Amino acid sequence: MGVVSITRLYDLLTIKVGRETAENLTCFIEEKIKEESNNRNLGLATKEDLSNTKADTIKWMFIFWIGQMVATFGFISFFLKKIISFPRPIQLLYSA
Repeated sequence: MGVVSITRLYDLLTIKVGRETAENLTCFIEEKIKEESNNRNLGLATKEDLSNTKADTIKWMFIFWIGQMVATFGFISFFLKKIISFPRPIQLLYSA
Protein backbone atom coordinates (compact mmCIF):
# COMPACT_ATOMS: atom_id res chain seq x y z
CA MET A 1 0.00 0.00 0.00
CA GLY A 2 1.53 3.29 -1.09
CA VAL A 3 1.46 6.68 0.52
CA VAL A 4 -1.29 9.00 -0.74
CA SER A 5 -0.92 12.77 -0.47
CA ILE A 6 -3.81 14.96 0.58
CA THR A 7 -4.04 16.38 -2.95
CA ARG A 8 -4.20 12.91 -4.50
CA LEU A 9 -6.76 11.85 -1.89
CA TYR A 10 -8.87 14.92 -2.75
CA ASP A 11 -8.75 14.04 -6.44
CA LEU A 12 -9.77 10.43 -5.79
CA LEU A 13 -12.59 11.43 -3.45
CA THR A 14 -13.88 14.11 -5.84
CA ILE A 15 -14.52 11.42 -8.44
CA LYS A 16 -16.38 9.16 -5.99
CA VAL A 17 -18.32 11.48 -3.65
CA GLY A 18 -18.24 14.96 -5.15
CA ARG A 19 -16.20 18.11 -4.67
CA GLU A 20 -17.77 19.46 -1.46
CA THR A 21 -17.70 16.13 0.41
CA ALA A 22 -14.13 15.46 -0.75
CA GLU A 23 -13.06 18.89 0.49
CA ASN A 24 -14.72 18.32 3.88
CA LEU A 25 -13.13 14.90 4.25
CA THR A 26 -9.64 16.09 3.35
CA CYS A 27 -9.95 19.06 5.76
CA PHE A 28 -11.08 16.69 8.50
CA ILE A 29 -8.17 14.34 7.82
CA GLU A 30 -5.68 17.23 7.85
CA GLU A 31 -7.02 18.47 11.20
CA LYS A 32 -6.78 14.97 12.71
CA ILE A 33 -3.19 14.62 11.49
CA LYS A 34 -2.27 17.99 13.01
CA GLU A 35 -3.98 17.07 16.30
CA GLU A 36 -2.15 13.76 16.45
CA SER A 37 1.23 15.33 15.76
CA ASN A 38 0.59 17.99 18.43
CA ASN A 39 -0.42 15.31 20.94
CA ARG A 40 2.76 13.36 20.21
CA ASN A 41 4.89 16.49 20.62
CA LEU A 42 3.37 17.21 24.05
CA GLY A 43 4.97 14.05 25.44
CA LEU A 44 8.47 14.94 24.25
CA ALA A 45 11.03 16.29 26.69
CA THR A 46 12.82 19.57 26.10
CA LYS A 47 16.54 20.16 26.67
CA GLU A 48 15.70 21.92 29.93
CA ASP A 49 13.70 18.92 31.14
CA LEU A 50 16.56 16.59 30.32
CA SER A 51 19.15 18.77 32.07
CA ASN A 52 16.96 19.01 35.20
CA THR A 53 16.48 15.26 35.22
CA LYS A 54 20.21 14.69 34.78
CA ALA A 55 21.04 17.01 37.69
CA ASP A 56 18.46 15.31 39.94
CA THR A 57 19.79 11.88 39.03
CA ILE A 58 23.37 12.86 39.86
CA LYS A 59 22.26 14.38 43.17
CA TRP A 60 20.40 11.24 44.21
CA MET A 61 23.30 9.03 43.10
CA PHE A 62 25.65 10.86 45.47
CA ILE A 63 23.13 10.65 48.31
CA PHE A 64 22.79 6.91 47.70
CA TRP A 65 26.58 6.39 47.58
CA ILE A 66 27.10 8.28 50.83
CA GLY A 67 24.39 6.22 52.51
CA GLN A 68 25.97 3.02 51.23
CA MET A 69 29.41 4.03 52.50
CA VAL A 70 28.04 4.90 55.93
CA ALA A 71 26.22 1.57 56.15
CA THR A 72 29.29 -0.37 54.96
CA PHE A 73 31.65 1.33 57.43
CA GLY A 74 29.10 0.81 60.20
CA PHE A 75 28.89 -2.93 59.54
CA ILE A 76 32.66 -3.25 59.25
CA SER A 77 33.29 -1.38 62.51
CA PHE A 78 30.58 -3.42 64.27
CA PHE A 79 32.12 -6.72 63.18
CA LEU A 80 35.65 -5.55 63.99
CA LYS A 81 34.56 -4.62 67.51
CA LYS A 82 32.93 -8.05 67.91
CA ILE A 83 36.04 -9.87 66.66
CA ILE A 84 38.39 -7.88 68.92
CA SER A 85 36.24 -8.38 72.02
CA PHE A 86 35.66 -12.11 71.30
CA PRO A 87 38.06 -14.35 73.30
CA ARG A 88 40.39 -16.32 71.11
CA PRO A 89 40.66 -20.12 71.59
CA ILE A 90 44.32 -19.86 72.66
CA GLN A 91 43.40 -17.36 75.39
CA LEU A 92 40.75 -19.78 76.66
CA LEU A 93 43.34 -22.55 77.02
CA TYR A 94 45.78 -20.44 79.07
CA SER A 95 43.19 -18.71 81.22
CA ALA A 96 42.44 -21.84 83.28
